[in-house]
Amino acid sequence: MKIVEIREMPVRLSGNIANAVVDFSRHTVSLVAVVSDVMRHGRPVTGFAFNSIGRFAQSGIIRERLIPRAASAPAETYLGLDGCLSPAALAKVLMKDEKPGGHGDRASAIAAIELAAWDLLAKLEDQPAANTIAKAFGRTQADKVSVYAAGGYYYPEGGADRLRDELKAYQDMGFTQFKMKVGGVPLKEDIARLETAVEQAGSGRRISVDANGRFGLEDAISLGERLKPYQLRWYEEAGDPLDYDLNRQVIDAYQGPVATGENLFSIPDVRNLLRHGGMRPGIDIFQMDAGLSYGLTEYAGMIALMEASGFSRTMAFPHGGHLLNLHIVAGLNLGGCEAYPAVFQPFGGYLPGLPITEGMIEVPQQPGFGLEAKPELRPYIDQISG
Repeated sequence: MKIVEIREMPVRLSGNIANAVVDFSRHTVSLVAVVSDVMRHGRPVTGFAFNSIGRFAQSGIIRERLIPRAASAPAETYLGLDGCLSPAALAKVLMKDEKPGGHGDRASAIAAIELAAWDLLAKLEDQPAANTIAKAFGRTQADKVSVYAAGGYYYPEGGADRLRDELKAYQDMGFTQFKMKVGGVPLKEDIARLETAVEQAGSGRRISVDANGRFGLEDAISLGERLKPYQLRWYEEAGDPLDYDLNRQVIDAYQGPVATGENLFSIPDVRNLLRHGGMRPGIDIFQMDAGLSYGLTEYAGMIALMEASGFSRTMAFPHGGHLLNLHIVAGLNLGGCEAYPAVFQPFGGYLPGLPITEGMIEVPQQPGFGLEAKPELRPYIDQISG
């Protein structure tokens, strides 16, 4: 097979929400199509993916650097020894002439194309992406995945009452674990919101809080002291994600489970977290996201590094509540998956008719990631498909 074209299109997220540091009302995401020369039902088999949520579309990098590299590369440079498409080899083509280090926006730009290659590969095999991923990495695909509802954002209107209603709606969907934002309003108001969430959930152990890197060391530790009595599921990204020593000191002071990693974009970043961040096996959570970190090949290397350092892959809960990571969690046998059931459309959430039962969700059976089956996303896929 041969890649005949790669297309990119920025898509604006819907909604008017914010966390402690980001207003998402103007955020965009890069939707990518990797078109092959294999024809089925009169159309070329095409892989679709996107660069996760929260870092803006990467149109410039994709169109000016990555697409020309792929277009000029001989097919044998991105095919495996078996003659099939190799997403890992394609990622190497895309990284040509890039210096090591500086893992910024190019990490999510490459990820969008690399993940679309996984979608294409799974479709060529006529398999769900989870199955293709499991085979590629020597795993057995899980049929069900533990999933938690991520929400609790700040809205222009509504406070604790709106949060209570939101969690109740998630419970009605079948979710049993939830995440909410902290750090975006005065502490007294955040604690009132947290107490409302704990009351609705029935236990602090069903609630995680996410500060999105908002705090310096003193404030991060201070908030942790206020959170201790609630015995939360985890305390996420208290400070800057690259300040590994801050993470270590927060862990020392807070003692409860912490979570971090969604803003680490490379294997060396994760190695530094393991060396210097104070993370504890069996307690703390790793949230790296393939869609933000060069794609699944790099992400699988992060998981392998975790295991080599004495950490279980079941402590990996990737950021990004969407179909791509649902398949990745099932294929790599990770601990669980985030879900965005009510935010970040058209990318957030899963598929209609896919039931969630006591916090568990079945893996979709469409070939690839199944993005075409998502009603909110289908119009954009039709548009990029031409």
